[in-house]
Amino acid sequence: MTDRGEEVAGDVRDADVAALAGALRKAVRGEVGFDVTARALVTMDASNYRRVPLGVVAPRDADDVAAALEVCRERGVPVVARGGGTSIAGQATGTGVVLDFTRHMTALVELDPGSRTAVVQPGLVLDRLQEAAAPHGLRFGPDPSTHSRCTLGGMIGNNSCGSHSVAWGTTADSVRELSVITARGRRLRLGQGWAGAPDGLRELAEGELARLRTGFPELPRRISGYALDALLPEKGADVARSFCGSEGTLGILTEAVVRLVDSPRARALAVLAYADESAAAEAAAGLLPLGPLTVEGMAADLVPAGAGLPGGGAWLFVETGGETAAEARARAEEIVRAADVVDSLVVTDPAAQRSLWRIREDAAGTATRMPDGSEAWPGWEDCAVPPARLGGYLREFRALLAAHGLRGTPYGHFGDGCIHVRVDFDLLTEAGVGRFRRFSEELAGLVVAHGGSLSGEHGDGQARAELLPRMYGAEMVGLFERAKAVWDPDDLLNPGMLVRPARLDENLRFSVLPRRPVDVAFAYPSDGGDFRAAVRRCVGVAKCRTTTVSGPAVMCPSFRATGEEEHSTRGRARLLHEMLAGDLVTDGWQSREVLGALDLCLSCKGCRSDCPAGVDMATYKAEFLYHHYAGRRRPAAHYSMGRLPEWLRWASRAHLAPLLNTLAATRPLAGLGKHLAGTAPERDIPRLAPRTFTTWWRKRKPTTPGASPTESAPTSTPGDLVVLWPDTFTEHLAPSVGQAAVRVLEAAGLRVALPPTLLPRKGAIGDGRTRSAAALLTARRARVCCGLTYVSTGQLDRARTVLRRTLDLMEPVLRAGAPVVVLEPSCAAALRTDLPELLPDDPRAARLSATVLTFAETLERHAPHWIPPAVDRPVAGQTHCHQHAVLGDGPDRRLRAAAGLTGELSGGCCGLAGDFGFEKGHFDVSRACAEDQLLPSVRQAPEDAVILADGFSCRTQLDQLADVRGRHLAEVLAEALDRADGGR
Repeated sequence: MTDRGEEVAGDVRDADVAALAGALRKAVRGEVGFDVTARALVTMDASNYRRVPLGVVAPRDADDVAAALEVCRERGVPVVARGGGTSIAGQATGTGVVLDFTRHMTALVELDPGSRTAVVQPGLVLDRLQEAAAPHGLRFGPDPSTHSRCTLGGMIGNNSCGSHSVAWGTTADSVRELSVITARGRRLRLGQGWAGAPDGLRELAEGELARLRTGFPELPRRISGYALDALLPEKGADVARSFCGSEGTLGILTEAVVRLVDSPRARALAVLAYADESAAAEAAAGLLPLGPLTVEGMAADLVPAGAGLPGGGAWLFVETGGETAAEARARAEEIVRAADVVDSLVVTDPAAQRSLWRIREDAAGTATRMPDGSEAWPGWEDCAVPPARLGGYLREFRALLAAHGLRGTPYGHFGDGCIHVRVDFDLLTEAGVGRFRRFSEELAGLVVAHGGSLSGEHGDGQARAELLPRMYGAEMVGLFERAKAVWDPDDLLNPGMLVRPARLDENLRFSVLPRRPVDVAFAYPSDGGDFRAAVRRCVGVAKCRTTTVSGPAVMCPSFRATGEEEHSTRGRARLLHEMLAGDLVTDGWQSREVLGALDLCLSCKGCRSDCPAGVDMATYKAEFLYHHYAGRRRPAAHYSMGRLPEWLRWASRAHLAPLLNTLAATRPLAGLGKHLAGTAPERDIPRLAPRTFTTWWRKRKPTTPGASPTESAPTSTPGDLVVLWPDTFTEHLAPSVGQAAVRVLEAAGLRVALPPTLLPRKGAIGDGRTRSAAALLTARRARVCCGLTYVSTGQLDRARTVLRRTLDLMEPVLRAGAPVVVLEPSCAAALRTDLPELLPDDPRAARLSATVLTFAETLERHAPHWIPPAVDRPVAGQTHCHQHAVLGDGPDRRLRAAAGLTGELSGGCCGLAGDFGFEKGHFDVSRACAEDQLLPSVRQAPEDAVILADGFSCRTQLDQLADVRGRHLAEVLAEALDRADGGR
């Protein structure tokens, strides 16, 4: 086998790979994966680069690491250490064997508040350390924006920093000792005073003291190259510190002793507004003498509308700390007085501060799209210059962008002179890649001219290592190569990074994608109709890999249930990327690997809103299933639950509800039915309502004497007309929700109608009950349907047929411009998003999508002066995942507050998610998703709490797993109205 990492994957014979895999399985106790899925999941990190490994090993301990290194060394196979996979320069990818530390080596071994230290394994996620340290008033200083999923090993490998580095420095400043295994199997304990130094390192450093004292720029964010100056005697000959930032090229970290710092008891956030980012940058350095904890900068292009920031074109987020809230505020106000600002705001509420910080933390993802929707990429987004020179550097950087016809929006650590920016490089064409290289070379010169570092946080990797001679000169780079040879003489550890690097325009992950657009069913309007661009949205920031979520967040429930990368949004996107590439996943839409990864996707749509890059895996899953099963037999659940509206309409017309309910309650018959339908044997079959919602509607009495059943107010003062959508769940399974909605909407002064049920050539708005002789002779009976069940199972041709019929039925409604009230959040989301994306050429689709309102939105917009009845009780339950992701819940919050319903609903997904939780083989994951947030929130609720769940799936999950009755908000308000009427 060759020792060159770039050549390994193409040169190794299948027999050699099989022998390597077998030897590793014998040598280590952890998992060894040489299958397509295991390899596909780690071909990329968060960079522009892609390298296909031979296999993946998840070591259980240091002995496993040593054993894996021995096997690979004997065969000349390179080894790459990988943590959260969020590196932005390509250093977490490799062509040999990848060591995945996130499965087993994730322990917080010890935390000693007295010495303010912690002993950690490399796979420990930073937030887990912060959570353990917080009760002691301590924290780990560095905090990258990926703190919820980045690992301590990755932070040490990259010498990560984060927003608080002006106060607490880089990861290297927080490292005491490191336990390392070299490629040749030596176990070293690195520390100060040459502790743990490999043979020859001291002699190398002491022979180059003058170069080490003069060859490194002095600035707080110098991450590029090896930190050999940490070996100087005046700096304590700190071998551990010099190892930080070596990107896995010198040794494999197995344990670390890190320093903790005091965490301020109170914090305040001063938001300072400036005309543009250059003005903000010039002001940043002047604030440092005031001792802030952070000085972060952002421009307007990255801030969403309604973020609540003071008026300006760019902002500094300056955090202060104190023993009390008053002290923290006073320091923030001092900073405001010292700053020359356009406007300012001081935020002391912790929740409001978190909301603002989320904007900053999500920038790594949101910056991947320019304001016009075009793509932007990393590669040159963390250069650093002396803070005092940042303003001038930014102006020249902007000029360089313009000279190359490029765009980017800078943001980042202004107090440290470190700027992040995603640039709209064209990395798909030869000409665009050429411009990427020319810009990179010129920008490197600009950074060096300002006394800066090519990397100020994310490391050199493949993105910048080629240009290190421009920063350090050939002789210093030669010294780096000699240091690498001391640690790793066989060049087995992450070859091609830092020294003897691959070219910055090689191994680009885009080069393997098809040159022509892929034929797809959805329109992908945000991606120019291009499925390749949709898949490229995942840049690897891995917010989907968070193991805990707070507030209303949803993404990614299946990953939190299994802990497997394959079941994260990023993992699925990686497999889709490899499917399009075709050299690892070779069978395209027929891929069993992609199908397996998508199988546990709940189609919750959480990633659509929670992913900073806007990945929409629910749509991608539907697309894949459509192609995968084209012309093939589908799973039984696709026929039973995917076509649920048809079966329920048939049962209703045949008056079979009582019989089917009896059969469902008979255990042997129910078991047989579930087996044939492909549903989980653990599930109970929901009971059909004895009378459908529309049957109740037709037979109800007018609410006003002399008025038709569609009128709800005296004819002298008619209210707005609204059309209530009889979704499948409300119609056949929970008609009480529809009845309650009618009660409330009419009490609010609105006139309620139902959609037409006939397809005449012309006509007024139907109310679901009117029949004329002419209509009966010329029209056919039909029902509106959002197509949700067909979409979620990938039956997209059928979904389009259903949706076109729905548009035909709704034409009178569209002509009248009446709003359409949809009670089931998943159906409303389908009409808002899936409808126009499946029928982009039908203008009626966009018109109907625009008329769709939720129950709360309807009351807020069309009955703004109506005062709901006072319920005055606490609430618990869950915001529907589709409502969170697509519809928004602001009107619901305001309606609950007006009714005296206090408290917050949990986030996450209930786990039933339409057909998902009912499908055979999904029950355990479905239950785990419910246990993530929904069920704990209900168990912890006060006894008198109202359990709110607007989705039928959510209510069913509560009923079947917790024996708790959840209710739609409409039901709660209708009951309150009835009580009020009874009292009067």
